[in-house]
Amino acid sequence: MNTHDITLIGAPLDCGKQRAGCLMGPDAYRTAGLPEALRELGHSVQDAGNVAPNAHKAAPSDTIYALPENIAWTEALADAAQSAMTGSVPIFMGGDHALSLGTVLGVARHAAQVDRPLFILWLDAHTDFHTPHTTSSGNLHGTPVGYLSGREGFDGFPTFEHPVPHENICLIGLRSVDQAEREDMQDTAIRGYDMRAIDEGGIAKPLAQFLADVKAANGLLHVSLDVDFLDPSVAPAVGTTVPGGATVREAHLVMEMLHDSALMTSLDLVELNPFLDERGRTAQLMVELTASAMGRKVFDRPTRAFD
Repeated sequence: MNTHDITLIGAPLDCGKQRAGCLMGPDAYRTAGLPEALRELGHSVQDAGNVAPNAHKAAPSDTIYALPENIAWTEALADAAQSAMTGSVPIFMGGDHALSLGTVLGVARHAAQVDRPLFILWLDAHTDFHTPHTTSSGNLHGTPVGYLSGREGFDGFPTFEHPVPHENICLIGLRSVDQAEREDMQDTAIRGYDMRAIDEGGIAKPLAQFLADVKAANGLLHVSLDVDFLDPSVAPAVGTTVPGGATVREAHLVMEMLHDSALMTSLDLVELNPFLDERGRTAQLMVELTASAMGRKVFDRPTRAFD
């Protein structure tokens, strides 16, 4: 198994939505044993601690929740991500999904520096394709894909100098998409697979095709794993529970395929709200999935019969 230098970066961002709790996510991952699980696989792991937001410079908005805070976090996380991409595989421990406004910006800057295309795998119940101008909730955790794909409306945010081409974005696990997002996405080349498509054809085929395209392009691959990609029966610690999500086995298959491809170059772990967890089960599952993405195998074990 190939081993890597891994940098763990805490992103206790909790301002992308109005339900508090995700700021406890980074320490929940540490408590659930993420560093130890990765070291057991032979990786070199550095915990860089938690990022702090820049000073707030923007004026508050009447329609967007915590706009100055989100901009400040985006600036700080972009710098941290760009720096960590040099010589390591960064894993960003969130924090709500607004953290990806910054992490993907930093990764995209690095991709441009090394002259390689960036691909995005978005494992989520939602498309997150809104902009500050289209969101009805005012919550920016629903906007990162809009930002990274170059949509307009992100006034005051750092300019996304190298938007990710639509055909380089793959969303898997969708099951909560509002009408405006659906209509906007239909006019793009973004690949979106809802749970019906997964039920009908399985999760492996669309992922395998996407990974083949990443490999053919010699691309960098950023993966963003939202807790709500999983079914809430196995991962309850998220403020946006949507029934009918990925099973544990489907999620492990995705992670194992990522490892087998050797293509993943950075990873977000987002929307874990420990306040909503049950004895740490969601944090533990997310750690296990991360370990699968980094080389842990899940084997069948024979059942022993006892007389």
